[in-house]
Amino acid sequence: MLSTAEQPENICILRLSALGDATHVLPVVRAIQDHWPETHITWIIGKLEHRLLRGLDAVEFIEFDKRGGRSALFELRRKLRERHFDVLLHMQVAARANLLSKLIRAPLRLGWDRARSRDFHFAFVRQQVASVPFQHQVQGFLEFPRALGLTIDEPRWDLPIDSKAMQWAEEQLSERENVLLINACSSHPLRNWPADRYAAVADHAASQLGMSVVLSGGPGTLEVETAAAIKRKMQAPCLNLVGKDTLEQSKALLKQSTLVISPDSGPAHIASALGTPVLGLYAATWSRRSGPYNSLDLCVDRFAEAAVRFRNSVPEDLRWGTRIEEAGVMELIEVDEVIEKLKAFL
Repeated sequence: MLSTAEQPENICILRLSALGDATHVLPVVRAIQDHWPETHITWIIGKLEHRLLRGLDAVEFIEFDKRGGRSALFELRRKLRERHFDVLLHMQVAARANLLSKLIRAPLRLGWDRARSRDFHFAFVRQQVASVPFQHQVQGFLEFPRALGLTIDEPRWDLPIDSKAMQWAEEQLSERENVLLINACSSHPLRNWPADRYAAVADHAASQLGMSVVLSGGPGTLEVETAAAIKRKMQAPCLNLVGKDTLEQSKALLKQSTLVISPDSGPAHIASALGTPVLGLYAATWSRRSGPYNSLDLCVDRFAEAAVRFRNSVPEDLRWGTRIEEAGVMELIEVDEVIEKLKAFL
């Protein structure tokens, strides 16, 4: 424990991406606000992730355009040229973030422990968080304020949602009760479950369990095509909102749903942060590390089987955070076991 001698005047958080990880960092912000309400918090963040957190109180955001090349780098350097911070929480181990951290002046530079580092992350920090084996990412991020001497038990999110977005979601769901929201796609295609299996679960939910099925997701080609395939293969009706909502409206849909089904994705973590139960589909990654934090008991997890089949190992012997993104890995999850989780939830 570093236990700073006095409350810092300002803290800089460096975490650019991704959406799911941005939700994991939010409890860190809340912990600092709860314990040190006078401390100024600056968060260097990606553009999309900033949109997710718009409306977050008492935080200064500095956007970094990850696709902006040298101009984005020069702009960030300009913004930080005259800035000094008491503490840097360097929460991203990727090479780009490590290099950007050199622009941030702070005497206390706290980063990940060696076991969770890569790309020479340890060379860009002076202090490291405690190494806790087999720790969920939400608790892993909370090791940063704990290293500063703060006592934290359970995370607090309070993720803000715009009132107009909530009104829009209410209008979309106005005639629907017991909403099953399917967010079928991760940004990593090999984490995605087949469309025909989603359709089978959705039909059972609609015909046998009285649920209203809604499809949600971004405007990308994969999401649009997957949603169209699910709807085409379904016998029951569903509402397809894929590509038709903004990020803020998507948050509102997640908030107002009864249950969300999703693979390891940003929306799964956003829903969990909003307090909505998530039936997570895990085989390419391990729910023990990256499952929806408040719904780990609802996950269907076949990571152990995937480790044996694709890595000839057991999960405990793999590097923490290993991804088994192989063709066919998500097919280890069967329709019947997802339906059983759904029935148990209801």
